[in-house]
Amino acid sequence: MDEDPLYPPIEPYDQGMLDVGDGHRIHWEVCGNPDGKPALVVHGGPGSGRKPHSRRYFDPERYRVVLFDQRNCGRSTPHAADPTADLRHNTTRHLIADMERLRTLLGIDRWLLHGGSWGSTLILAYAERHPEHVSEIVIASVTMTRRSEIDWLYRGAGRIFPEEWERFRAGVPEDERDGDLLAAYARLMESPDPAVRERATADWCAWEDAVLSQEPNGPAHPYSDRPPAARQALVRICAHYFSHGAWLAEGALLRGADRLAEIPGVLIHGRFDLGSTLGTAWELARAWPDARLVVVEDAGHKGSDTERREVRAALDAFAG
Repeated sequence: MDEDPLYPPIEPYDQGMLDVGDGHRIHWEVCGNPDGKPALVVHGGPGSGRKPHSRRYFDPERYRVVLFDQRNCGRSTPHAADPTADLRHNTTRHLIADMERLRTLLGIDRWLLHGGSWGSTLILAYAERHPEHVSEIVIASVTMTRRSEIDWLYRGAGRIFPEEWERFRAGVPEDERDGDLLAAYARLMESPDPAVRERATADWCAWEDAVLSQEPNGPAHPYSDRPPAARQALVRICAHYFSHGAWLAEGALLRGADRLAEIPGVLIHGRFDLGSTLGTAWELARAWPDARLVVVEDAGHKGSDTERREVRAALDAFAG
């Protein structure tokens, strides 16, 4: 058996709920060394919630690791699985402000940012807004949530999985199938009928699983096998964000990469990632001179032990 590429499991030594306004409270935790280098883990999704294994990428003797659940997911409240939870005040701008409130609460001046997938988009948006508070960045599975990337994931990849995409398309009302599928799913996830929401959740997760189905590593059904409430929150928040292009002007994060100057970064991306293709990481690396791109030949969006070793090595190198 291969050696575990991560540090042993650890538990938080501090945690709490932060009132960020608009009726939202976000759950946060801190683990590792209270006097260590500050680092923030920014989870994916949007709406996945933080994962305990994310703590294990950091040397607990050298890092003070902060994790939080973004609005409406994980242990943050209100939870998006509750159809009465209002998502109007859950946008990229709100999440950036939440990160700043958390930084201030914890008395941190500058912190390293780590995350992947949607988390990389939020990291870039935050860092371009507040570069003075970012020491380094380590990203896996790079995305910038451009509309072109969203269109690839929820339409273009149908050329590779035509049968599965047709089922995804058939999940919305017939008169909406040739329009904005994501907006249609967002409307389904707001239905007061639980059966409608459950069906839309199942169809969305089946498509996401299909896109990742050819990867050589990871679980077979990473979306469909999640607990029901977590699955519904993920789909509802994803549809909410992606149908609005994450409230980012197309290409804004790439154009703003000059604001990352002098912030060292490592971009780690799997060759087989069909969820967020390698071209996005390549473009960002070319626009960000202080970033280094690592292409992992045996990984896709679900990662691999090789990718996990690369992430840990990058974080170890920045630990000081």
